[in-house]
Amino acid sequence: KHFPVVHPKEYTTVNVGQLAGWESQTEVTLETLEEAGIIHDPKPPLKILGDGEVNVPLTVKAHAFSRNARAKIEAAGGSCEIVENS
Repeated sequence: KHFPVVHPKEYTTVNVGQLAGWESQTEVTLETLEEAGIIHDPKPPLKILGDGEVNVPLTVKAHAFSRNARAKIEAAGGSCEIVENS
């Protein structure tokens, strides 16, 4: 038997491949993604997904990361920081 999800989480999602062209050491946040034109309706929470490749070290601040996204960001020398809902 399946139970309905009462309050499903809806994320603004971005794939790591969309970060590939960013400058090394850039801080990636919901706000910087909007400024870059990658997302157009920045509603938290932000989740980073693992589709694509990233090859520069970035500091990514999001509410959630897929396991694959975290692995790719860290393999490129970057860091993943969980931010709390504001």
